[in-house]
Amino acid sequence: MIAVAAAAAFLATFNETFLNVALTPIMTDFGVDVSIVQWLATGYLLVAAVFVPVSNVLYHRFPTRPLFVAAVALLVVGSVVGALAPSFGVLLAGRLLQAAGTGLLTPIGINVTLAVAPREKLGLAMGIMAAMTTLGPSMAIVVSGALLSIAPWTTLMWVFGALSLLVLLAGAVLLRNVAELGRPVLEVLSFLLVAVGLVGLLYGISTAFSGSALIAAIAAVVGVLALAAFVVRQNRIEHPLLNLRPFRSTPFVLGVSMTMLGLLFVFAMNVVIPIFLQSVRGQTPMGASLTLAPGILLTVVLGPIAGRLFDRHGGRVMIPAGFTIMAVFVLLVGVAAGHESVLLFGALYVPAVLATSLVIGPSQTFALSSLDRESSPHGVTVVSTSFQIAGCLGTSLAIGVYNAMTTRGLEGGSDLLGASTLGFRGAAALVALTSVIGIVLAFAATRAARAARAARAAQAEGTVESGRARTVVDLMKTDVYALSTEQNVLEALQMFTERGISGAPVLHPNGSLAGFLSDGDVMRYLSAEHPSSTNIYSFAIGESDDLEDALADLVSLPVMRLATHEVVTVDGNASIADAVAVLSDKHLKKVPVVRDENGPMIGIVSRSAVNRLAISSYLASREGQAQRADDESSIVERERQSA
Repeated sequence: MIAVAAAAAFLATFNETFLNVALTPIMTDFGVDVSIVQWLATGYLLVAAVFVPVSNVLYHRFPTRPLFVAAVALLVVGSVVGALAPSFGVLLAGRLLQAAGTGLLTPIGINVTLAVAPREKLGLAMGIMAAMTTLGPSMAIVVSGALLSIAPWTTLMWVFGALSLLVLLAGAVLLRNVAELGRPVLEVLSFLLVAVGLVGLLYGISTAFSGSALIAAIAAVVGVLALAAFVVRQNRIEHPLLNLRPFRSTPFVLGVSMTMLGLLFVFAMNVVIPIFLQSVRGQTPMGASLTLAPGILLTVVLGPIAGRLFDRHGGRVMIPAGFTIMAVFVLLVGVAAGHESVLLFGALYVPAVLATSLVIGPSQTFALSSLDRESSPHGVTVVSTSFQIAGCLGTSLAIGVYNAMTTRGLEGGSDLLGASTLGFRGAAALVALTSVIGIVLAFAATRAARAARAARAAQAEGTVESGRARTVVDLMKTDVYALSTEQNVLEALQMFTERGISGAPVLHPNGSLAGFLSDGDVMRYLSAEHPSSTNIYSFAIGESDDLEDALADLVSLPVMRLATHEVVTVDGNASIADAVAVLSDKHLKKVPVVRDENGPMIGIVSRSAVNRLAISSYLASREGQAQRADDESSIVERERQSA
């Protein structure tokens, strides 16, 4: 199911930039200029943003499979309309029909991922989704460039329609219902307010550089007022179109903001680079696409890796490092735009776009993991809406700055090459500035997450009875079953079975911690190396031949081959609050306790031990309150009798 969700995310974002390389031939065929043709991208993103909040209502009202199929069907129909369009207006109508499907499809895919992905692997799952959302708009440019080198731009619409049909069939076969269904009702007034608000605000921004400043200002003001009215209404009605509860979480707000800045970078560069290379450098659509291809392909590889790193280490270093690389290298790309070498231009863009993998997926996971289960679907709606808004802002601002500075250069006497290079450098400076803002937000997010952990830890510690179990040593289990680095995996499984445990730490001969092995690690290995043995319970029903061969393979396999090497630990002198924070933030059931930072392991503290302590303290507190109440009643009774 995650594969279908990832395919949907790819498809939705793929279509957002699929026509970017074709904007030049479309302008020629329909006789429109760049300020008009950009609405194929901007209008698409506007409509998608409007329909994202509606998806939350539909997701909880209709079964997942038919809803998914209906959303993808809009993409198919819109593709056919666009391919047969006799005029620019009809082509735009087809694109807007596709946009409605995209607005529904993106949050459905994320909700499916959140529903079926294990919590401890959420970073990996969201990393895959982020890789697809980054790959989609970038790969679209490569594919469309290749197609335009051999066929007219209408071919793009037919090809996308065929891809959409394949995803539709996959969803119809593989998806199942994962949402808790009810009968939520679409709040029409809220829908109209958010539609007017987003369209007005984004229209004002997109026309500020190329149209009337007065009209742009009026549109922006109307948009802001409508959004303000929308917020007020959501807080007053019983069933809001968009639950604003996630905005109470500072880490969530910062995570969404960082995600938007990363996406703004991708969309801005994906629209400006093809226009610059084709219109000024004389590159063919295929040449412009190949310039972007290396970074795009590497981004796909890095996305899941960044998700795994986030699961293990968080985003404290990764996210600001990603923004820093983006800012530095996009400025270098701007410098390279004035040189003749397109190869240098493309080479410098590779690390810039690659760094977005360190930002978009981790920031999105950071935001959603800060919410509780009840708030998560509403958070998904906010994140999905932010995708479209970021895309629209990136496209509008980049083209606006590019056109404005190019015009200024021409008016100043520069030739087309010099003026367009000035315009491109202006767009590069814009996204570099947004990346610097991202660095600031990343450090603020780290502080906010630390404060949230401290608040949760203080709340948890408040449940602990005063004077008892103040450090991890007081709570940890000391008779821990452990493995040695010399043992093999089959011996580890035997110990798991005999002791009734699901995992154990692996120790060096000196007692220091080497790693941690779980039965899940073993089963993942068996699933990869011996696909027919994925179910260990086949022994119980007599189908043991394949599995016996697989387990025999484990005799020669050292435990450290499968064990997790970078183990999360907690110091024995740490407080219970620190242990609670580690267990909560890393989504762990148990964590090894060590003496000092790199000392030997002295025990294990588990989530169940913390729960038992909290519950026993609560019960003891209730008994104390009951006893005091009885004592007070006795005193009152004695005083009444003596009177």
